Amino acid sequence: MAVAVADPMRVVPAHLPPRPKGRLIVIGAGKASARMAEAVEAHYGPCEGLVITRYGYARPCQGIRIVEAAHPVPDQAGLNASAEMLDLLQGLGPEDLVLALISGGGSALLCAPAFGLDLKQKSAVNDALLASGAPISQMNLLRKHLSRVKGGQLAAAAYPAPMLSLLMSDVPGDDPAMIASGPTVGDDSDAASALAIAERWSIPLPEAARNALAQGKSGVVKTDDPRLAQARSVIVAAPAQSIAAAAKAAEQAGIDLRFLGDQIEGEARDVAAAQVEQAIQIAATMTAENPPVLMLSGGELTVTRSGSGSGGPNAEFVLAAALALQGHPHIHVLACDTDGVDGAAEVAGAIAGPGTLAQAASQGIDARSALDDNDAHGFFASVGGQIVTGPTLTNVNDFRAILILPPQPQDQEIVQAP
Repeated sequence: MAVAVADPMRVVPAHLPPRPKGRLIVIGAGKASARMAEAVEAHYGPCEGLVITRYGYARPCQGIRIVEAAHPVPDQAGLNASAEMLDLLQGLGPEDLVLALISGGGSALLCAPAFGLDLKQKSAVNDALLASGAPISQMNLLRKHLSRVKGGQLAAAAYPAPMLSLLMSDVPGDDPAMIASGPTVGDDSDAASALAIAERWSIPLPEAARNALAQGKSGVVKTDDPRLAQARSVIVAAPAQSIAAAAKAAEQAGIDLRFLGDQIEGEARDVAAAQVEQAIQIAATMTAENPPVLMLSGGELTVTRSGSGSGGPNAEFVLAAALALQGHPHIHVLACDTDGVDGAAEVAGAIAGPGTLAQAASQGIDARSALDDNDAHGFFASVGGQIVTGPTLTNVNDFRAILILPPQPQDQEIVQAP
């Protein structure tokens, strides 16, 4: 339900304007952008344009060219397609219209490094950001100042043509300037703030980039720049809508809902510990007459990577929760990314229940060691707890659910987690 309500085929058409007198150019980037393009052509018919999406996320389009590229670390395909997109925007006039389809993932897919950075250097910076534990807002701000396309620069390239950006939010707070690093939205931050982020999170920058930022250089377009006067943005899908759809389904099933928020940020294992503590307290007060309780939350968690394993914030959340629960007999945990990709793996997330740790132990797998090595995907692959959806063709952030079942008369006394 949470994924279905954010399907671009459902949410995009209502926001499409009439065709312009001049050319209609469709551009886009992100894990949901190809599906958005498909929705656009279902409405208008064949269109002219270019959209960049993640490998495996392409959709059939009649006129819009779909290019697949790497995510979360950029590759040559993304670099080439970004240059082609900038060329496509040249020579447009005020009677034309650029329709920009932007979703999460666009930061990596729109790759046009500034300050002479090459692809290898750009990828190294991006990889360091992903491992740093920095919140997405900090990552995206630094990315903007190291780019020739982010931070409003894509919209400025289309001037004097007006631009309408349809955005699918995957960031806490739904700030258009943060979604995919805001390629079509102005930003008033400065180079000094970007450099401070690199220093705060120990992100090694190539010398040319560090020197440029230190000198105050950046191509980021300010919000009052005249080139953005006819650029406007509309959020067509956001995490709150998906959480609300899941909440409605739970309530219709007679479940007692506890909503924790759709903008939660923080280290995955720390958030897991806090939510599990709440869940244990709720379970301790329940009787057999109570309905099940469902704790729902969204947002974007982070992982400060120190190990060599394979994992993502959702699977790490579930693994940390399982360890905190220590086999609690009435609590089950699920966490997934709505785009079907948790971290860099082709895995949406994971699920754990009362028997997860015991099953791992019976296979000789140490859950604590797996967490210490940031190997949540490896752990859940071994115990059968992975959730693999394949491409969902949407992207509205993380979805977490903790289900607390009431005790039954035949149950033994609940063993509390230490």
